[in-house]
Parts: sequence; structure tokens; C-alpha cells
Amino acid sequence: MLYIVPTPLGNLKDITLRSLEVLKSVDVILAEDTRTSSKLLQHYNISKPISPYHQHNEHKIASHIADQLLAGKTFALITDAGTPGISDPAFLLVRECAKHNIKVETLPGATAFVPALVNSGLPITRFTFEGFLPLKKGRQTILKKLAAEDRTMVFYESPMRLVKTLTEFIEYFGAERQCSVSRELTKMFEENKRGSLHEVCQHFSEKNVKGEIVIVVQGVS
Repeated sequence: MLYIVPTPLGNLKDITLRSLEVLKSVDVILAEDTRTSSKLLQHYNISKPISPYHQHNEHKIASHIADQLLAGKTFALITDAGTPGISDPAFLLVRECAKHNIKVETLPGATAFVPALVNSGLPITRFTFEGFLPLKKGRQTILKKLAAEDRTMVFYESPMRLVKTLTEFIEYFGAERQCSVSRELTKMFEENKRGSLHEVCQHFSEKNVKGEIVIVVQGVS
């Protein structure tokens, strides 16, 4: 059995009782960053073997983990924050399990784009999750295509690239397109800035941006 277990975005209280039960019951916990995950596990007095599983080693070890699962071990996969598989490692291992008919159970829990989307004030009956845009190859092609998208769009971005990305959005979507930027969700300095792309870009151009970023942009009306 493989469990996919969401972890808190920042506030350690944002974890379900069931998630804690699973983490206490498995044989091994797979973690994106063992140092980050150790803080969470120590907070809840969970003592289990931790093994690294991240984008740099998942291609090499997915089949090995599947072999251990077939041998009867139970694993839980967690990432630094949020739900594994949402712009985080998980897909390759889940696919490997599916290939071998290994049971996978995904627990519900924290995912950064959901509170950011709901909090944006933009239409959410239909939306498209784009995650992180490519840094170079294919980026312009995607932006040109999204310029005609009528659904609300959701993106992840790093604080270092936020202003650059908002500037590109102005170029492709128009300065008056409405948007919302959420950062440091669930943490002490959480911020949700709403307005036109021009207003929001100017706001973040004048400050030192930190934390994980979710950008929500209104589609073509």
C-alpha cells in the first residue's frame, strides 16, 4: 500500500487526524526534503524511517520502491508542503504502482491553489491550473494560448520571478486584467493582493517578496 499524504502549507495545525494516523502506521515515509519533514514529524512525535524522494532521484528509485511495496511494505509519500503530485513529485511513483496493481490511497488535505483561488474573488466555477510555467522553452507559446483562455487561470511562481511573470502577463493579457496574488498562505505574514495586473505588479515591485506564490488571473470575459 502506498499512501499519498498532504502536509501543512505552513501552519502545522493544518494536518488531518487521519494523516497523522497513517504517518504513524507505515513502514517508511518518503519525503521531498527529509530536513523539512523531520520538523513536522518531530512536532507530532512520529518516529519512522525517512527516505528521500524528490525530482532528482524519482526516476531512479520508483521501481525499487514498487518492489518493496510488492514485498509487503507500506509507504507514505509526503512533500515539503501541500499535496504530493500538485507541482511536486508523485506522478512517477503512482504510475509505477498502477502498472503493478499496487493499491494507492490519496488522502485529502492542504493544496496551496485552493485557498488562493477561493480567496481571489474571481469566478471559480471553471478554472485551469497551470502550475509553474516553463522558464524558457515553450513559455511564450503557452502565454499566447492562455491570452484567449476564458477560464480563471491559476499559476505557481517563485518570489524571485513574481514581478517578471506579472510583467509578462501584462504584455500578453493586458494591464487591466484582474488578478490576485497570494503568498505565505497560512503563515504569520500571509498576504492576498487583488487588483489589475498593473496594480498588483506595481505593488510587488516596491517590496522584497518572500514565500511561496500563487497567482490567480481572470480569464477573457
